[in-house]
Amino acid sequence: MKIFAQNRKAYHEYFIEETLEAGMVLLGTEVKSIREGRVNLKEGYVLIKDGEVFLLGCHINPYSHGNITNHDPLRTRKCLLHAKEINKLTGRAKEKGYTLVPLKVYLKGQLIKLEIGLAKGKKQFEKREQIKEREVKREIEQQFKTRT
Repeated sequence: MKIFAQNRKAYHEYFIEETLEAGMVLLGTEVKSIREGRVNLKEGYVLIKDGEVFLLGCHINPYSHGNITNHDPLRTRKCLLHAKEINKLTGRAKEKGYTLVPLKVYLKGQLIKLEIGLAKGKKQFEKREQIKEREVKREIEQQFKTRT
C-alpha cells in the first residue's frame, strides 16, 4: 500500500474515533497527479449531502504534462461508499462536535482510495496535554539510551 498524502494536522486537531475506506470519482489527470504525489489534504473536509459523500477543499495540483483539459485543483469530488456506511456516518456526523475529515490518500491495488475519519474536535488544553506527554516520553527514552 503506497501512501500519497496524509493529513497529520487532523490527528493533532481531532480525536479520530472511527475510520472508513472510500473510493473517489476522479478525472484522468487527477489520477496522474496523485500518483506523482501532488495532493494536499490539510484544508480538506468531507460533507454528506442528499445521501452522497463529497470531498471538498482537497487540493490536487494540475498534472504537469496536462493540456487545456486539465482539472480544477479544488473541485468537489464524490466519494464512493455503500449506503449502509453513508447512513451510519450521517447519524454519527450529525451529533454535536463530530465532523468528517480526510486522513489519507493511498493506492490499493490499482485503485486510489481515501481514508475518512469520524472525528471529534480537541480543546486547546487537550492539545497542550498531548504535547507534554509526547515530550515526557521522548525525554525518558533519551535517558534510557544514555544509561546503556
